[in-house]
Amino acid sequence: MKFSIVIHGAPWSANASLSALRFTEAALDCGHEIVRLFFYQDGASNGSSLCVPPQDEIDIPGLWQALIKKHEIDAVVCAASALKRGIIDKAEADRYEKNVESLLAGFSVSGLGQLIDACGQSDRVVSFVM
Repeated sequence: MKFSIVIHGAPWSANASLSALRFTEAALDCGHEIVRLFFYQDGASNGSSLCVPPQDEIDIPGLWQALIKKHEIDAVVCAASALKRGIIDKAEADRYEKNVESLLAGFSVSGLGQLIDACGQSDRVVSFVM
């Protein structure tokens, strides 16, 4: 089965991100395909390279990054959501004349068209909110 996963929750403010991560790991372990991860609204914070969790907490963005790299998953952060939260790639940093990029390696920034495309390619779309 082909899944697309939509993550609405920030890494530490809700259970959505960690639940989505665990679901994605379980789906992959069962042999399912992940078409795309789409980080939307507060979920865009999962793609920030500037998050530094306390040593006694789980590094949820780091776990996402490792999973994305290991399984070569297409991971998209919504452009509008990312910009509002200060998460930008090199192109956006140049465009807005910022001196730093803050998007984790392995993630890309794109629009809602990527979510629509993922829905068309997937058997199921699972959203994690809160």
